[in-house]
Amino acid sequence: MAYYWFKAFHIVGFVVWFAGLFYLVRLFIYHVEANAEPEPAQTILKNQYQLMEKRLYSIITTPGMLVTIAMAIGLVTTEPDVLKQGWLHIKLGFVVLLLGYHHYCKRLMKQLEKNECTWNGQQLRAFNEAPTILLVAIVMLAIFKDNLPTDLTAWVIFAMIIAMAATIQLYARKRRLDKERVLAEIPQE
Repeated sequence: MAYYWFKAFHIVGFVVWFAGLFYLVRLFIYHVEANAEPEPAQTILKNQYQLMEKRLYSIITTPGMLVTIAMAIGLVTTEPDVLKQGWLHIKLGFVVLLLGYHHYCKRLMKQLEKNECTWNGQQLRAFNEAPTILLVAIVMLAIFKDNLPTDLTAWVIFAMIIAMAATIQLYARKRRLDKERVLAEIPQE
């Protein structure tokens, strides 16, 4: 019975963790793009995003990560033989990458706070896609285990990366065209 409790809260933990990571980097994008605003809006927006980032990271994202890890340890203690399975080693490798991503977000948050972040909105949008790829890989491994159709999975992930890159580029183009249209509508004196 303990296995099911650990598994249920492991799933809850990683849903919370991923939700936090997705929204955190979205806040970074808004934070960076606030630089284009005139004062006092720029300062007001940046202060608000900074507060939201800190709360999201400390109250939602990090606790979600800790619950996920604690419940994973509980799962392994109820079924220690799973540690001998190759799929779990690969999954844990992806989890290590996700942990690195999580902690790098903290670094970016500190850089934004000090006004030292060199990333632009488009770069952060691309960075925000990394947990999506990790999520797909981790879930696929957890479901298929050693029966994961690696050739098909690799193509699906590759297609996702291409689709995400194209979406980011199209969005950047749309924003640029919208900005040009707004500037063209402003009467010239």
